[in-house]
Amino acid sequence: MRCPFCGYKEDKVVDSRATAEESAVRRRRECLKCGKRFTTYEYVEELSLLVVKKDGRREPFDRKKVLAGITRACEKRPISVEKMENVVSQVEHSIQKKSDREISSSRIGELVMERLKVIDDVAYVRFASVYRQFKDVGQFMLELKDILGKDKKKR
Repeated sequence: MRCPFCGYKEDKVVDSRATAEESAVRRRRECLKCGKRFTTYEYVEELSLLVVKKDGRREPFDRKKVLAGITRACEKRPISVEKMENVVSQVEHSIQKKSDREISSSRIGELVMERLKVIDDVAYVRFASVYRQFKDVGQFMLELKDILGKDKKKR
């Protein structure tokens, strides 16, 4: 493991624990050269999973891409990186539970939206607006009305 700050190859593990859903091990590490700390995640390597894109192309599942989309949606929101990582882990776990070796990118998007809706409405709407490719403000407003209607029912 290389230090992301100075590139040194040796570090020590300061803390190690399982993630909330126990699908990964989170390790806090400290570089032995510069002394800075960083976090790594250790996952069990599952069967290779192919994502079927809208245009029919197939590519390997990449949790970094899913995390990047969630991170953009959660920008400037009070959502920790750990929560975002948990969403990715939950989605990945949900996909792995199925016996299929392929999954559509649209199904992955739906799984992400289900989880973001519970965590943060703004992040959910941001993700949905990109994922569902809203054509105009009217579609966007319909989604907002749906969220606002559910909020009123909760109160």
